[in-house]
Amino acid sequence: MSRKKRRSGSGNNVLPEGIPCGFDVIGNIAVVSIPGEYREYSGDVCASIIARRKNVRTVLNRISSVGGDYRVSGFELIYGDICTATIHRESGFSYMLDLKESFFNPRLSTERMRVAAMVEENETVLVPFAGVGPFAVPAAAKGALVYAVEMNPSACGWLKKNVELNEVSENTEVIRGDAEEIPYMFRTEFDRAIIPAPYGFGESLFLIAGRIKQGGNIHFYTFKRPSEIAGLKDSYERSGLEVRNIRRCGNVAKGVSRWAFDLKKE
Repeated sequence: MSRKKRRSGSGNNVLPEGIPCGFDVIGNIAVVSIPGEYREYSGDVCASIIARRKNVRTVLNRISSVGGDYRVSGFELIYGDICTATIHRESGFSYMLDLKESFFNPRLSTERMRVAAMVEENETVLVPFAGVGPFAVPAAAKGALVYAVEMNPSACGWLKKNVELNEVSENTEVIRGDAEEIPYMFRTEFDRAIIPAPYGFGESLFLIAGRIKQGGNIHFYTFKRPSEIAGLKDSYERSGLEVRNIRRCGNVAKGVSRWAFDLKKE
């Protein structure tokens, strides 16, 4: 199969025209998604990544998208150390995780700090779908009392370690549980909720909003096409949620983006 070649961004490696060159780096692991027809170029892709990011010791190719009850992807090793555990550092915080066991999106680092900046000391904050803690830990570091709920047992284990690692154990409670059970899990109401809902969990907003105080704040993440946003805004406002801000947080599929809604419960 003949492919036109082009130079990679590093200037040191030649890659075929049209091959996806985007990659994420989580700790010292790079994650790529190489289509089947380009698999013969895996070595070139790895060489290009290593040339750009000297700290990378492992390159994983994503062979299945995030799915299942525990929201994990399937990977194959295409370069380096077979170990998939790492420590990811962002914005002064550190997160231990294993990519084969738990989901982590490094592209939301700016968004996580934006939300954390709005958290106030002594607030009670609910974080469902907490994962390994990238939304929960910064909120706790602001002095809030954080309740982090995660169903994946492996991610929950890493979450507990990250709470200790970042020295927020005193004001963080880690709960292994299903976010859909939150209406029955707590009797108290919270000042704020940060809800990084997975794909297909749009209705979780209404379940969790019932546990938020009147006048409380909600930061909700959902996956929609741009044409759906106006109607979604109207439905939230009809449900008693004032829409204060809407942000697009990157594309996840053709025509579909992740959206952040900053809401206030009226």
